[in-house]
Amino acid sequence: MKIVACNSNRPLAEAVAAALGLPLTRASVRRFADMEVFVEIHENIRGEDVFVVQSTSYPANDNLMELLITIDALRRASARRITAVIPYFGYARQDRKSGSRTPISAKLVANLITEAGANRVLTMDLHAGQIQGFFDIPVDNMQAAPLFSRDIQERFASRNLMIVSPDVGGVVRARAIATRLGTDLAIIDKRRQAAGVSEVMHVIGEVEGRDCILVDDIVDSGGTLVNAARALIENGAKSASVYVTHGVLSGGAVARIASSPIELMVLTDSILATEAVRLAANIKQLTIAPLIADAMARIHEERSVSSLFD
Repeated sequence: MKIVACNSNRPLAEAVAAALGLPLTRASVRRFADMEVFVEIHENIRGEDVFVVQSTSYPANDNLMELLITIDALRRASARRITAVIPYFGYARQDRKSGSRTPISAKLVANLITEAGANRVLTMDLHAGQIQGFFDIPVDNMQAAPLFSRDIQERFASRNLMIVSPDVGGVVRARAIATRLGTDLAIIDKRRQAAGVSEVMHVIGEVEGRDCILVDDIVDSGGTLVNAARALIENGAKSASVYVTHGVLSGGAVARIASSPIELMVLTDSILATEAVRLAANIKQLTIAPLIADAMARIHEERSVSSLFD
């Protein structure tokens, strides 16, 4: 078993390797003067079970090319099996035709990864579950719900909790955590005016006097979650906190969240945290390294991965 780290989130790859008790495979992933990606593997990986750890986060196109070229290098070096470990799968929000003459980019990226030579994919909290069907190779879609549930129980043990979905599309995800915690579920009904802009309409559920926890898979601009937190407070909620798997946090998102009514935002380290995220007083990170490491070990040993969701 070999672990190769690209450049998008090397600290996570190192933590995964440490959890497995293995060194990272010696490899170079660098740029030529014109910014072309060059990959060289410095160890023999012929016949090995190789895992490539790379989130396709910002800069998404550069990180995607690193992943594809690394997979190609491994395939040409006769690796027995190549698993693309993609904690954050970029382009996942483009999973359908949202209008006339628009692409389904998630399907294109799935094709690229498959054609590059990956034999399977390990990812976490895909934005849309149907993306698994875009691949013609096995996909293990890990869930952050067990990790979030444990952390919520530790941080909010004495509070009167209510889990909240920030939109109708996230109800299944929020309900999974509410069921684990044995608490109630509320829903934010919103209407999106344009891409990246949302307007909260009203709250479905009795949130008055409750400590509300919003659950989502991606936070980008932060506008939806900030508006949702404001709506909860206006409807009598005692507090509003947020648990999100992937902290994209583009533009002024961190400042927006820091000055919002959000008491606490908890993110995983699927995307490498910026300095602004690390310094924000109301943003904390949970590591997914042990979970990813466990899944990789199970894949390598041909054991069940789905039992990790229990």
